[in-house]
Amino acid sequence: MSTVRVPYIVYSECIACGSCVDICPEVFQLDDKEGYAVVINQGGAPPDQIQEAMDNCPTECIHWEED
Repeated sequence: MSTVRVPYIVYSECIACGSCVDICPEVFQLDDKEGYAVVINQGGAPPDQIQEAMDNCPTECIHWEED
């Protein structure tokens, strides 16, 4: 059985810089009302593109969760 990895954001650490949205808008979106980024489509992009968004996050608040 293969493990499925999905991205999640630790909202208390997110500064809403928008870098994840710039790199991977199919997966991430800024929630202007709440003041942080949110995952809108966990499987909306290839894992390497999601990883690039994670790697470019200045607060390192995006992580993989394994199902």
